[in-house]
Amino acid sequence: MIQNKLYIIVVLMAFLVYTLVFTLFPRSTFSNLEKRELCKFPVFSMERLLNGTFTKDVSFWFNDSEPFRDVFMSQSMYIKNYQKLDILEENVTFHAPVTEHKNACDVLLQPIIDSAGVKTKNNCAVEEYHNQVTANENAKITNAGIIIVGNGDNVRALMVYGGKSNSGIKYAAAVNKYKETFGDAVNIYCMVIPTAIEFYCPDKVEKCTKKELPTINNIYENLHELVKPVDVYTILSQHVNENIYLRTDHHWAPLGAYYAASKFAEIANVPFNKLSEYDEQMVQGYVGSMYGYSRDIAVKKAPETFIYHLPRNVEYTTTYINYVIDEKYQVVDESPPVKGNFFVKFPDGSSGAYCTFMGGDSKITQVKTSTQNNRRLIILKDSFGNAIPGYLFFSFEEIHVIDYRYFTKDIKTYVEEYNITDILFANNIFPSCSSYIAKRYIQFLK
Repeated sequence: MIQNKLYIIVVLMAFLVYTLVFTLFPRSTFSNLEKRELCKFPVFSMERLLNGTFTKDVSFWFNDSEPFRDVFMSQSMYIKNYQKLDILEENVTFHAPVTEHKNACDVLLQPIIDSAGVKTKNNCAVEEYHNQVTANENAKITNAGIIIVGNGDNVRALMVYGGKSNSGIKYAAAVNKYKETFGDAVNIYCMVIPTAIEFYCPDKVEKCTKKELPTINNIYENLHELVKPVDVYTILSQHVNENIYLRTDHHWAPLGAYYAASKFAEIANVPFNKLSEYDEQMVQGYVGSMYGYSRDIAVKKAPETFIYHLPRNVEYTTTYINYVIDEKYQVVDESPPVKGNFFVKFPDGSSGAYCTFMGGDSKITQVKTSTQNNRRLIILKDSFGNAIPGYLFFSFEEIHVIDYRYFTKDIKTYVEEYNITDILFANNIFPSCSSYIAKRYIQFLK
């Protein structure tokens, strides 16, 4: 009887403490774990109160901005780390569209027709890589379907891919449209970048993800014969024992981008310098985005060294047009051109080390180099593409870096203004099988 009363008292005291913390302590406004600003208290209006959206938003704000949010989430991770997580397909969140959705852009599905009226395709079949590095590793499924591979200091977090083998047709058609638009005046290249799960997925969770190579091959096979595919899959598969992908982040490592850039330079027939011509720089104790995605403490306890490379014996100046982004990630303004550093130094332990290149995405970057070969390149990219241009300062006299999420200009005028000779589409597999992204690239031409 005394034990029951004692138990009730302890529970009531714990409930009282939690009540006081959640009602009286300052609310959290930013989560370092999730790398985002937390929900703000909603704006009141009688209309929103009557239709229920105000009370719904208040509830979301209360849950999202709880005091000591990161502390509680970290403690939850420690507890979950000692729980057995079953590997079930229903636990998996696919991070790419599983079908090509029909929309107003369906006309892009039509292949370009050559002068003889015959549909042409670019045959570039890439052979599949069979995992020999982590095939027998332990694995578990965590928050958001992130797969955690291995133990201890070598833990690797992998994002599941859900695209079908016939995905990416609209993306290929968008790339084809650029070749149709610019003709012989501009070389067009297509680089589809695989993600880490294609090379490091253990056998025991292989059923939880889809193969990326069939999608990559499908995109390449649907390119016009005058578009030049850049097969980075093969060269990356030859270096899987090296640190070509980050273990704690969803991006590849700079070393992976180096190998991809070397393949592109070969196809573009431009000079390319070996890694020995660069100075190695390091950010120690790096834990990237996959900690916030997976909410798994094993990722936090396995920091890695972020290694990037500064080119020697080449001069370059970097100019930025910075976009002003609102809370909905829409461009509302832009800055005048301003000089800056291409490489941004981050301190040890910083979670932002991947922003070493150009400081992020929301800008147009123009790099003028001392290379004189009358070759001027645009890289149309997602954030994977950020790591590529630093390895091409020996290859082009100008490099322009444009992110599909923020560009607001007419790209035909841009190409003409800067006398662009080459355009490289450098996107990872996820945007490459997105109908929306394909439509974005087409809009740039209008």
